[in-house]
Amino acid sequence: MTSHNRCTTTLSALTALKRQCGLPPGTDVQVFLVDAGSTDGTGEAVRRAHPDVHVMDTDDSVFWGHGMRIASRNSRAAGGPAFTHQLWLNDDVVLDDDALAVLLAAAEKEPEAIVVGAVRDGAATTYSGRRGRGLDLVEPTGRLEPCDTYNGNVVLIPRTARDRVGDVDKRFPHGMGDYDHGFRARKAGIPALVAPRHVGRCPRNPPRTGSREPGIGVREALRRVTSVRELPPRAWWVYCLRHAGRRAPVLMVSPYVMTAVRAGTGR
Repeated sequence: MTSHNRCTTTLSALTALKRQCGLPPGTDVQVFLVDAGSTDGTGEAVRRAHPDVHVMDTDDSVFWGHGMRIASRNSRAAGGPAFTHQLWLNDDVVLDDDALAVLLAAAEKEPEAIVVGAVRDGAATTYSGRRGRGLDLVEPTGRLEPCDTYNGNVVLIPRTARDRVGDVDKRFPHGMGDYDHGFRARKAGIPALVAPRHVGRCPRNPPRTGSREPGIGVREALRRVTSVRELPPRAWWVYCLRHAGRRAPVLMVSPYVMTAVRAGTGR
């Protein structure tokens, strides 16, 4: 897990994780949290409320992708030869009480597969596996559903898959690293499957923020869209080259052009 200035949200995620029930006998869950320069007391609050959580403090230059690499490294160092799976968990996900049991049951059926947990906000799926050229959300259907890649909110990765695919690539400090990881897994012949039902709650990111905030002007919109939080050009180009084939040059420029047009027309 990685956190930054979402103390209450992070504590809620950890409390839900601690409530997990119906786990297979002998299951041991260890939590590794990277707190990326929070100024709202997240790290201290976690240590008080959840003393069993391994908390590592970094500065605020660490974003989600980098934080998840650090957390993975720390978990592997502590787990030694014993660990069987890694779970990616966003700090804004409140898991259902039997979420881990659902994921592990799916993993037992398909031991080589990465299992993705879809999450909801109300009745609507917000994050899940992704499929097709448009990377559409994969809805839970009551059975395991294949996907091409995935959002990184809830992802259970067997050790064998982690050893073959690795962690979130260092070229993606924040976004795109989860999609890239899923596509790399697919190229390595490792299936990704969405669990039969939703495993928790997670709100969708607000739609008209960042570079999409109305009235900020073209220059500010472009500054935001090219920042680490959105689509930094170097990372975006790597992603396009890897996964877009001949469409890479067009895909590379399209979000920046669309951002400028949208800001310039006030949309």
